[in-house]
Amino acid sequence: MTILIPAYDNGQLQPIEKMLVHKKGLKHLAISIFIIADGKILLQRRAFSKYHTPGLWTNTCCTHPYWNENTNTSALRRLEEELGMKNINLTKRNTVEYRSEVPPDLIEHEVVDIFVGKCKSNHPIEINPNEVLEIKWLSLRQIKEDIKQYPETYTAWIKIYMKLHAADIFKDTDFL
Repeated sequence: MTILIPAYDNGQLQPIEKMLVHKKGLKHLAISIFIIADGKILLQRRAFSKYHTPGLWTNTCCTHPYWNENTNTSALRRLEEELGMKNINLTKRNTVEYRSEVPPDLIEHEVVDIFVGKCKSNHPIEINPNEVLEIKWLSLRQIKEDIKQYPETYTAWIKIYMKLHAADIFKDTDFL
């Protein structure tokens, strides 16, 4: 199945096939989501079947919007597809641009809308095994400490978010 995502080519945002975007390292739109319950952030470990960064821990959910799909709709769609999570109110907190090489031969150059949502700790979660290997809930402090201790087990983008953008993504009231 061909998936077209919004990417920049010759300075113009246009629909380009997702794998081609990553092979050429084109700047493209993306979404990252952090879900919080009882003061802890939901992380997922990416399934081994993922085409890049398999088996690594990352934020709750991330994706690329389809061409002509708004980012909020895309975020809600992907949250349900990966984790079976519905009825979550998401708030856009930040937009971040980063570039990172993804072994063996891909490049992520993303302009990412970052969303935060809150739920109860007993909110239904139904892991899609094609997308997610496992989940865990950690405090913001625990995530930063775990990344520092085991950086090789985390995706590049969550390391960038935690090191450079956590203060813009999370508010103290998120953890009450």
